Amino acid sequence: MDFIKKLLENPALNIRRRKRMLNTAWGIASYVFKILILLAIGYIVIYPLFYMIVTSLRDKQSFYASARVWIPSSIDPVFNYTMAIEATNFFNALKSTLTREIIAAVIEIVTCSIVAYGFARFKFKLKPVLMAGLFLTILIPETMIIIPRMVTYSNVDFFGILGGIEKLFGNSFDITPSLVANEVNFLAFWLPSLFAMGLRSGILIYIYIQFFKGLPYELEEASWVDGAGPIRTFVSIALPSSSVVFTTVTVFSVIWHWNDSLLASMYMKDNYPLAVQLERIQTYLTARGYTYHNRDTMAIMMAGCVLFIIPMLIFYMILQRRFIESIDRVGITG
Repeated sequence: MDFIKKLLENPALNIRRRKRMLNTAWGIASYVFKILILLAIGYIVIYPLFYMIVTSLRDKQSFYASARVWIPSSIDPVFNYTMAIEATNFFNALKSTLTREIIAAVIEIVTCSIVAYGFARFKFKLKPVLMAGLFLTILIPETMIIIPRMVTYSNVDFFGILGGIEKLFGNSFDITPSLVANEVNFLAFWLPSLFAMGLRSGILIYIYIQFFKGLPYELEEASWVDGAGPIRTFVSIALPSSSVVFTTVTVFSVIWHWNDSLLASMYMKDNYPLAVQLERIQTYLTARGYTYHNRDTMAIMMAGCVLFIIPMLIFYMILQRRFIESIDRVGITG
């Protein structure tokens, strides 16, 4: 009663208490709303992965129990994953992916940093033109230049020198090498990366440029005063300070190369990497009698997808903390 009397005698105290209660209620409602939004977004993002894993474990009979989606009535992971490994030729495809795509990604990480450092730190006459060309490599999709690339790699001839020699000695004298669909097709993956023109190299160079522009000039000037040239300054000053951006570029480059199927399917006729083998898994299963009408076909295909993404999930889990920090510090926006 005394408390009610105080509120009636002091209207200002009543207003302050009501505001405090409203602020508390609003804070709780806002917190609950944020949690619901995060749960909804998390469900949308994680749902395909959960569905893929659960489906890859189901056996043929469990598909008839449509009411049980997340907890199948019976499972047969051994059969599903064995068939997926066989259908994708997993171990040979993994070897092909590592020796072609991943090595190309590593080369690209190094060469793009060198090119970006030149753009960020040096001034030269053709810099605006080359920067325009850099942005064109970002804007133009790979599908638009795949035919010129195939023609170039089918008959590698720098400045027409080898073609001139062939004309000089006759058509029977063939010395123009081909980098497509033979034992040296790995060069079709490595050479573009070596010249910083690999898969989405323009984006990687731009990320490097944004970071190198933020490095303090005083460090490099001190190195120049000590007599270091541009190469030594890059190796001893810029690179040790660039672990953050290297994490970002490494994640992007490795995942993009891992998922590449367009270029690999154009350059190769056998020993395909995992991305191409995963695209061809339905063809293999159909030849073995597993069509869409077979209930366990979907389970085998989902098992192949799980095998494909597991290495990249492990790779990202190892680097995820440094990757999130690097995204914040590199300056990628938009």
